[in-house]
Amino acid sequence: MTKLKKISFFLFALLLSAAVILSGCMIWREISNRQKEKEDFDVLAQIVKQPIEHELESTDETVIEVEPVDAEPVEQRRNLAPLYAQNSDFLGWLCIPGTEIDYPVMHTPNDPQKYLRQNFDGEYSSSGVPFLDYQCSMNSDNLIIYGHNMGNGTMFGTLKQYTEKDHLAEYPIIEWETAEDCVRYKIFAVAYVQKTDDWYDFIDASDSTDFYTQISNLQCKAMLTTDVVPVYGQQLLTLSTCHGSGRDGRLLVIAVQTKS
Repeated sequence: MTKLKKISFFLFALLLSAAVILSGCMIWREISNRQKEKEDFDVLAQIVKQPIEHELESTDETVIEVEPVDAEPVEQRRNLAPLYAQNSDFLGWLCIPGTEIDYPVMHTPNDPQKYLRQNFDGEYSSSGVPFLDYQCSMNSDNLIIYGHNMGNGTMFGTLKQYTEKDHLAEYPIIEWETAEDCVRYKIFAVAYVQKTDDWYDFIDASDSTDFYTQISNLQCKAMLTTDVVPVYGQQLLTLSTCHGSGRDGRLLVIAVQTKS
């Protein structure tokens, strides 16, 4: 091997080694960032599980505690107050009991995709934070919440499990909690659509005919449906995430408010 060839080989090996090291660093950085994002959400989840502190008014009267008889158990609510104080964009908490989906939800009507690549604290994040469609209000007929389909299963990455009948049957309930109330929804349809689908424009029904037409159209394109039948006047909750190798595919998991 000539001297020139030896130098060329050495330079090639050096460049290859540098490329390998750089790729390794980038992979390590990406894994570290994803892990940090997951830990940040875990911290928020722990905050809302803390006991709610109730302020008692001072009084000079003697208070006699009487143990209630046959009192019905009080539903344990999440402690959302610290998150409202921390970020005014925070709207409520989304949870599918028994699954990995347990996240805060943001709402910024004047900046629709603010939390697409931003975390709860306002820093850059590839995971973002689930957020409510800017067209929606809390009283909308259809609440549409977006979340990333993350490869590590965080955010809405596990929604694809709802394409399996057994998973849908085991985890049919979605909880949506705000400062006012904790509402439960039951899943009635799972569908693959395009990002331009008419369902994304269905925020409020003009009347009962419009409502049932939208439901019928959705059920026709759904890959899975249940025996739950939405009734006009019941609020709908739609979870939306990316699907497929293209940029336009979407997976929808749609639920209807339960009576209880």
